Amino acid sequence: MSFNIAIDGPAGAGKSTIAKRAAKELSFTYVDTGAMYRAITLGLMRSGTDIEDARALEEALADIEVTIDYREGVQQVYLNGENVSGQIRTEEVSARTSACAAKPQVRAKLTDLQRGLAERENVLMDGRDIGTAILPNAQLKIYLTASIEARAERRYRELVERGEECSIEEIAKDIEERDYRDMHRQTTPLMQADDAILIDSSDMTIEEVTARIVELARERI
Repeated sequence: MSFNIAIDGPAGAGKSTIAKRAAKELSFTYVDTGAMYRAITLGLMRSGTDIEDARALEEALADIEVTIDYREGVQQVYLNGENVSGQIRTEEVSARTSACAAKPQVRAKLTDLQRGLAERENVLMDGRDIGTAILPNAQLKIYLTASIEARAERRYRELVERGEECSIEEIAKDIEERDYRDMHRQTTPLMQADDAILIDSSDMTIEEVTARIVELARERI
């Protein structure tokens, strides 16, 4: 029987970075569900689809295929056969992903793929509704959060290191708006599962959070 770890939390809490490290230490397969939603968002952007038009959205989704593969343990995301792992990390895609991911049609398209992976192998999966909707029977659930200020500062540093011009005030505003959308969407809103362990990373290092999750996992495996 596979062992599943679900990490949920708001944008910018460090889920992906920490999940990758914890999965490596535990020799688990890391599944970045956010990257899958970003890939679908990119596909919808390329087709110029109005996501508020239900029929147009369903037609566009029928022509979008998202798959994942692993190279040296690193997840690669493919959109209709094209590796888009780099392209899905732009600010434009980031800004639109939350609205796209809130659509039931989009979520349904990826749920089967994500659950299938979890049934076949030990996975560490992060996202917004992993512990509440995708993997409700995960043996370990974590709700990873941080203050808006801490998350904005992290995102600001990340963009500056990439050489992108940005405003920390605008980043904080965007994070606050994304939090609201994620927590108030009609389909599987972001929330802490009843049996999830809360970790606030505002004043913790990446290493400290990773160590805590690995410790919790080893207690249960």
